[in-house]
Amino acid sequence: MKIGVLISGSGTNLQAIIDSITQGIIKKSTIEVVVSNVKSAYGLERAKQAGIKAIYINSKEYNSREEYDKKIVEILKENGVELIILAGYLKWITPYFVNQYKNKILNIHPSLLPSFKGLHAIEKAYEYGVKMTGVTVHFVDESEDGGAIILQEGIRLDEGISLEKLEEQIHKVEHKLYPKAIEKFVTGKIKLEGRKVIVEK
Repeated sequence: MKIGVLISGSGTNLQAIIDSITQGIIKKSTIEVVVSNVKSAYGLERAKQAGIKAIYINSKEYNSREEYDKKIVEILKENGVELIILAGYLKWITPYFVNQYKNKILNIHPSLLPSFKGLHAIEKAYEYGVKMTGVTVHFVDESEDGGAIILQEGIRLDEGISLEKLEEQIHKVEHKLYPKAIEKFVTGKIKLEGRKVIVEK
């Protein structure tokens, strides 16, 4: 399956996906293109090092979010992309984009959704004093982090854990859970029934 990845930052989840494809954990798949809205995003360099097409698109050159998304969709379609992965992509996806790739856009979020949606989720959970948080991989729809949940993994917060240590634990889970969800998608083991996602073993 041909994959397109959207990033805004360092691209550690992108690297985990690249490594999983190389190691055969994600089968019969290639990343065709990586697109970023941030010129300095290190994820673009990670893509280049892996021999993957890396493209920066400046959103300020477009009059609206939809125009910007139309450009991204154009690039994805030119590269034959069938599945889109958001990996630390910090721009809101417009309804136009969602409808072009309905149920073919995945995102990873550093909390157990529907708790702590939006930015700074790890910090929000930590400050709230929860005893458990975690990671969610979900389909992207037109809402904020509200798409159907594919996989989740919980993390218990030990007494006295620092925010930095929790972030480290969350990222470690992300780097395993995202490739696992992608592998399930590309091998046809994910079935969507309304809001519920049936994941075959």
